[in-house]
Amino acid sequence: MIMHGGSLPPQCTAATEHFDAFRQGYYRCLTRRADTLFELTDALLCARGKVTDLAHLSLEPGHHRGYGALYDAINHGQINHTALKEHIGAVPVPTMPGPDGRERVVLAVDVSNWLRPDAACSPGRAFCHAYARGSGQAQMVPGWPYSFVAALEPGATSWTALLDVVRLRPGDDATEVTAIQLRGVVERLIATGHQVASDPEVLVVMDAGYDVARLAWLLRDLPVILVARLRSDRVFYAPGGARRGPTRGRAPRHGDKLVLRDPATHPVPVCATEHVLDRYGTVEAAAFGRMHPKPGSRGGFKDHQGPLPLIEGTVINLKVEYLPGNRNPKPLWLWASKPVPDDGQEMDHWWSMYLRRFDLEHTFRFLKQNLGWARPHLREPAAADRWTWIVMAAHTLLRLARPLAVECRLPWQPPTPATCLSPARVRATYRRTCQNTVHPAKPPIASTAGPGRPKGSINRTKPVIQPVGLAHYKVK
Repeated sequence: MIMHGGSLPPQCTAATEHFDAFRQGYYRCLTRRADTLFELTDALLCARGKVTDLAHLSLEPGHHRGYGALYDAINHGQINHTALKEHIGAVPVPTMPGPDGRERVVLAVDVSNWLRPDAACSPGRAFCHAYARGSGQAQMVPGWPYSFVAALEPGATSWTALLDVVRLRPGDDATEVTAIQLRGVVERLIATGHQVASDPEVLVVMDAGYDVARLAWLLRDLPVILVARLRSDRVFYAPGGARRGPTRGRAPRHGDKLVLRDPATHPVPVCATEHVLDRYGTVEAAAFGRMHPKPGSRGGFKDHQGPLPLIEGTVINLKVEYLPGNRNPKPLWLWASKPVPDDGQEMDHWWSMYLRRFDLEHTFRFLKQNLGWARPHLREPAAADRWTWIVMAAHTLLRLARPLAVECRLPWQPPTPATCLSPARVRATYRRTCQNTVHPAKPPIASTAGPGRPKGSINRTKPVIQPVGLAHYKVK
């Protein structure tokens, strides 16, 4: 039994209108097998417990078609991804309070892997860096890596607003693909009015593994500030300054060296702060302004015309007294694309927003464990992309259903504010929430089953074994 609080208050009425509008717009983005794909999205959210496979979703009351139609829609349906991105971008985006009191959009970008080690006939697989239990147990596993971009929410929460996803293909330049993805997200934020000229710059936080300096160069014309973690073996340089000595010649491009591992090379910080937090103890932060890495003529800048650019930013050293489960933590190094911070408050805002990046890990766990994102054994990567966007739309529907789930709870659950509901709590009451909402999918047409494959015949078309990663070329 699920309890309902009677008539909905005005704020829930407005939330219902936004919820219905998104459902209608989402249905218009499904251009082929639309009815089945829409019912699959509802069945994904109405299913009891964790999703383990696609076939059992066809048994949900909201799915009026068989499992054959479900798999046909996944394999041969079509989604207008451009329209769906714009439709998801039009949903209100959460913001974070900045150091000056103004609200700003904080984006987190990260890669989550759909591991497919046994799918030898699936094309487009790449080697994914997977972490096993125990220190030093990481390994490379074939699969489909997906890059997600999400907006972070304030407060202690496991919610994020997923805005975009793209599959990284073998041989792709991850930095260039991420730059195109972030550019599209920021441009949609500007087009929808979520980001205006008077707002602070969009803050983008990411973990190590990204070429953040080159990424800042590719996005230099956008109102964004990138903050990324650095490996401890990195080396940066101060501005070259004037030429030393009486001789003439070109001024040096690089100044004093900053070796992250060598404290003797650390200059005087432009600002430093110290705080005492319950979770980390004493936190010391120091910023070294106008530091740039030495660009290489290979890699991302191999086709660059003219002198290689010097991309200046701020190197931040963060030291904490202790971490949960670790009494001797190593220093954390960050790089921000803004050359010099305005003051210590802005620097503290940068590293505190980086720590909020781990909220995206909660979203990945919810997508994989509860919604079964990486559960289906699909062969074609196009089908995997289609299923990924269905999961993205389902997660957006959950965000819009949060105000409605406050009045719809189980008998043993106490009333909880919408800001404190977890995604699993909202999904548990989604079946009741969407009972009185719009259902644009048309009912199925009654028909008889097809003849299927003739009895006794076998499939003589053998699948092709696909290579993993880059194609191997024979040396003649």
